[in-house]
Amino acid sequence: MPSSTSKKVLVKRFEREPVPGFVNPATFLKPDGVEVLNTAGALLLIPYSEVKVVCFVRDFQGLSRGPEQKVFHARPRMEGLWVRMLYRDGETMDGLLANNLLETEPSGFTVIPPNPSSNNQRLFVPRAALKEFHVLAVIGSPLKERKRKPAPEKQMEMFE
Repeated sequence: MPSSTSKKVLVKRFEREPVPGFVNPATFLKPDGVEVLNTAGALLLIPYSEVKVVCFVRDFQGLSRGPEQKVFHARPRMEGLWVRMLYRDGETMDGLLANNLLETEPSGFTVIPPNPSSNNQRLFVPRAALKEFHVLAVIGSPLKERKRKPAPEKQMEMFE
């Protein structure tokens, strides 16, 4: 588990203390829950029903910072699906989801938070933690092709 592919996470849970630890991004999602190696060295399997969000963090020292930005104040500039999630406890949060259905996990969604320069780089939100999930906008749709200016008709050929 503690290999070079391990990522720092903070697993926020409903009605319990958060768990700081490490996960392997390729294998941390198990059929029964999230597999985390906590900072004490114990391997935990936290059921999806207890997990509110798995925050992939830059460092553990940044966990004591002030409140995180929960919603986008303006339209996001990155491509993807702008989504709004309503948790079971009533909290609302926005995120940016990849506009590729092959990248979604059966157990939840991986989103970019509203402030990607904060300590949270990515978030994994289990389906079991959500009451509602809405797509607010599709940003940078690949279906729209940009119109190109036609070449002037009287332009001479390059090698005449």
